[in-house]
Amino acid sequence: MNTPDRPAQPAVSGVVARTTIDELLAAARSCLQRLQPAEAMRAMESGATLIDIRADSQIARDGTIDGALVIPRNVLEWRLDPASENKHPAPQLGDHVILICDEGYQSSLAAATLQQLGFTRATDVDGGFQAWRAAGLPTAGPADAPIPAPTAATWGCAAGKVASRRK
Repeated sequence: MNTPDRPAQPAVSGVVARTTIDELLAAARSCLQRLQPAEAMRAMESGATLIDIRADSQIARDGTIDGALVIPRNVLEWRLDPASENKHPAPQLGDHVILICDEGYQSSLAAATLQQLGFTRATDVDGGFQAWRAAGLPTAGPADAPIPAPTAATWGCAAGKVASRRK
């Protein structure tokens, strides 16, 4: 990523300059007007399209949001690109599109990609589904599903060592 303190590095012998995930995420979010969960709900009530891009296992564990389209992250661009043979009938390029993932990381990257496809009003929910649920907003699915506490598996612990949490 080019910043005043980190100028562009030319490719050397075919090697492309590296960008960290933190830099990539910051760049994506700099183009978004991220919404808090309550703001996203109000936007839905005003006609915005909320798209849930969480994994099937997360949806099975936590439930869904009434009125949200469920489009898996791995096919999102193909379902929304107007030029795609596999396009979903909604939304359209000028529509307000809000993505939600589990914690608000994947959705930021995906929303920035949708902007590149022409969805200029694409954004995401800060904190994702977990923030939506923590805010007490309506969900459908597993009755009173508790907010999961971090476990050794969540944190990627192996042989007593803690790895950085996967987002």
